Amino acid sequence: MAEQPMVVVRGESILEVPPEQAVFSVTVSARDSHRETTLARLTERSAGLRQTLDEYPDAIERRETGVVVVRPELKRSGERVSAYAGSVTTTVTVTDFTVLGELLLRLANREQTTVAGPWWRLRPGSTAGAEVRRAAIADALSRAAEYADAVGAQIDRLVEIADEGTGAAQPMMRAMAFDARGGAERMELELDPQPQTVQASVVVRVAVTEPTKLSWAELG
Repeated sequence: MAEQPMVVVRGESILEVPPEQAVFSVTVSARDSHRETTLARLTERSAGLRQTLDEYPDAIERRETGVVVVRPELKRSGERVSAYAGSVTTTVTVTDFTVLGELLLRLANREQTTVAGPWWRLRPGSTAGAEVRRAAIADALSRAAEYADAVGAQIDRLVEIADEGTGAAQPMMRAMAFDARGGAERMELELDPQPQTVQASVVVRVAVTEPTKLSWAELG
């Protein structure tokens, strides 16, 4: 029995979609010649940061304390301590972009506070991934049907779909750094969420009916 003819094609899809999350980091710092004073200031500033974040429960999806650093600063020679420095870094994930600029400015206006971000991204497991994969499969099946039609055949059955990977074409991030300064209450920060590029490619193998056009004259 003759083997059934097969068509193997590659399908692709690229979509540009709005970001679903904005991520930024905020670091509070303290420094003093006395360890206890440094720790007290660091604790106070960290508590103030948490209080500010607490005012945005609907906008903030997630917040995580990352790196906590407390270290002595030594003089140029020997082990004599000249000061103690400490910092606490928190990573914040925001889904309501309408208050993002306001939140960044408020945090940046706090004493000894540094803000970096935002980094725009899609939510893990975003429906954009499923959408782009379906589009890639549709593209592959359309190509397969065109190839089959060119030789007078039709798609008979699907044999295999191989995923070549799905993800962002490029990491789409935009970062801004803020240092605490006065006057933030008089400023407005407008942010333009950066679109995210999502892509997928698949290889599809289909069985086709027996071709009816096999000569150059028929194909032309």
